[in-house]
Amino acid sequence: MELKKVTDKEFQKYGRVLKAEVPDLLKRLQQTPMPQDVIYVASAPELEACAELPMLRDSIFGGMPIQVGYCNGNNHTLNAVEYHRNSEINIPLTGAVFMVGMQQDVEEDFTYDTSKMEAFEAPAGCVVEFYATTLHYAPCNLQEEGFRVVVILPKGTNTEPPILAGKFAEDKLMTARNKWLIAHGESGLGAEGAFVGLKGENLKL
Repeated sequence: MELKKVTDKEFQKYGRVLKAEVPDLLKRLQQTPMPQDVIYVASAPELEACAELPMLRDSIFGGMPIQVGYCNGNNHTLNAVEYHRNSEINIPLTGAVFMVGMQQDVEEDFTYDTSKMEAFEAPAGCVVEFYATTLHYAPCNLQEEGFRVVVILPKGTNTEPPILAGKFAEDKLMTARNKWLIAHGESGLGAEGAFVGLKGENLKL
């Protein structure tokens, strides 16, 4: 895949870069674990105690309750895409790559062609907003040693899913609260109950 930058014009349909500095948050992120695979923690109290929390909550999320977590480790493969009903903020400590697509390109049967995905590099400390309609999943390595990325979402996102009545066809995509996911057949996520609907190559960087 061609690797672009989040500051490029092509990224504007997926999100934007916010002019914000979060030194205390990044200092705290540096103390979080770096596994060989990928770890995701939805809400990390040590990050939520950062000096920048009021700014992140009030200016970016309009005063709504938020959770500050992290996604760390090593990853080179797409495996799935997810979306929420709101923007997501990602802040890499030393840089990361994000593969993204558009929810508008998901077919009526909830399948999605991975050839429509694009890859963007986010540099160290960059505060990146991904819009609600942006398909995304775990970050990918920009450096060999892996990535540490802050993930900020409305409070409760990615926790235990609600009990659904199944009245909406989209219900079958929900794997957690405020999380709709489409998996690739090669990911193994289908065996865990995820909806398998990604068509084409399981993209790798």
